[in-house]
Amino acid sequence: MSMTEQFVEQDDIHPIDIVENLAEFRDWEFDRVAEDQIAMAVEGQWRSYSITLAWSPFDETLRMIVTFEMEPPESKLPKLYEALNQINDQCWAGAFTFWAEQRLMVYRYGLVLTGGQFVAPEQIERLIATAVTSCERFYPAMQLVSWGDRSVDDAMQVAMTEAYGRA
Repeated sequence: MSMTEQFVEQDDIHPIDIVENLAEFRDWEFDRVAEDQIAMAVEGQWRSYSITLAWSPFDETLRMIVTFEMEPPESKLPKLYEALNQINDQCWAGAFTFWAEQRLMVYRYGLVLTGGQFVAPEQIERLIATAVTSCERFYPAMQLVSWGDRSVDDAMQVAMTEAYGRA
């Protein structure tokens, strides 16, 4: 039985319940912060990513925020922001921003489910996988402009595009 089949038979499934079930299924470390919010830790190759998903019934949106610590020198912030502009041009879903006060790199995405739509576990799994893949893909470029004295264009060369198909 697929994960979706477990939920389709039930009415009024709360999106965060589905996320929690997925986190248990994938053996991810998580904390149900509130009825409408869950926080998880997912290990990547470069970093450990803090992932928070929150359901907003007001606008029927499942919001995801992925954060990881980043402490670039103040003098490198303009270059980092320039890199973020180029990075965001390559992101089809979600976007990066830097929260300077908290010293956190942030990837954000909102899945709008208006009109009583429900979210499938596979959508949530893809949402999280896309976020982690994006963080992993662009982290080296962020590091190179922050610490490696590389130009933005040069640093972006290390951000490999996702391969499709088979060779």
